[in-house]
Amino acid sequence: VSQGTSMRRMHIQGDLDLWDRGWASGGFMADCRIEGQGNSGTQQQWFSRNDSWGSWTGSNWNMTFVGAQNPPAGDWPHPAYTVIADTPLLREKPYLYVDRHGDYAVMVPALQTGGTRGTSWAGRATAGKSVSLDRFYLAHAGRDTAESINAALGSGKHLLLTPGVYHLASSLRVTKPGTIILGLGFATLVPDRGTSALEISDVGGVSVAGIVFDAGPIESPTLLRVGEAGGAADHSKNPTFLYDIVLRVGGATVGTASACLVINSRNVVGDNLWIWRADHGAGATWEGNKSKNGLIVNGAHVTIYGLFVEHFQEYQTVWNGEAGRVLFYQSELPYDAPTQEEWQHGGVNGYASYKVADGVVSHEAWGMGVYGVFIHSP
Repeated sequence: VSQGTSMRRMHIQGDLDLWDRGWASGGFMADCRIEGQGNSGTQQQWFSRNDSWGSWTGSNWNMTFVGAQNPPAGDWPHPAYTVIADTPLLREKPYLYVDRHGDYAVMVPALQTGGTRGTSWAGRATAGKSVSLDRFYLAHAGRDTAESINAALGSGKHLLLTPGVYHLASSLRVTKPGTIILGLGFATLVPDRGTSALEISDVGGVSVAGIVFDAGPIESPTLLRVGEAGGAADHSKNPTFLYDIVLRVGGATVGTASACLVINSRNVVGDNLWIWRADHGAGATWEGNKSKNGLIVNGAHVTIYGLFVEHFQEYQTVWNGEAGRVLFYQSELPYDAPTQEEWQHGGVNGYASYKVADGVVSHEAWGMGVYGVFIHSP
């Protein structure tokens, strides 16, 4: 298991090794039960949320446990454990299933605000609502366009993206509260004409899950935007959730974007976000896959569980909103800055990875790990 992947809602009837006896750099696990021992092995960093196990072994740079049953004993820095007893705000990821009548449906687990610990399903049915698949528009890469998908979303349909790469001439737009967008097989959205790939209005209760956003050849202002600039509606009773989202600039295809993810709305929750400016693969050069920032948060009361941001050319993360909260952060500074002169600002060498705006009064960040590998000669 590594960055950009996840383990969810699994029951392991034995031990679980999170490495293959080689080098490992992950990862994210949530809502899983391991009857035996969990072993992180050589994993440099690891985030576990609402999991349970018989025992845990392994530590390296940064191991963070939130709402875990039977978390390992110890604390930073020996070993490098950060343990937070309860998960403060949670709605587990929606999932496709077959109901008791043999029909396909999507389960949307219930919102939990009182603090949770352990899995959502052990010894009990998952609380939530079932949404029939006939309320979804089933999109297919190569057949559907931004126009056809937007027509379905505008009519009140939810969206299920079947596996494939969707090339978009304009942004997909979510305007209705409670919309579910579920990708299968990491369905991939590519904005080909310099737009964003997906824009969500300042509405509550939206779920976006299991999607890769790849930057296109013309610079996009952002790949995913949640809420309009200045949005101030209170969504505390019905937050928007982003699950297992990968945002990439370069690597798989040549691309460029000013920023990958911009969150303007309040009360948004991220659950496993991997935001990557490529350090290898297609277009991976300092002048090729240009991108300033991975994540910009302008909304208040935004919470993220498992945030991975890497290699952007200025601040990796910019947090302007009040009362933000990040539980586990893993970040690599850019490897490919050609000279110090080309990577500095205002007389300061380089950029911090995690920038909280000077005017922010309240912010929490737990389990932070930032490192750099500078491969160019001075």
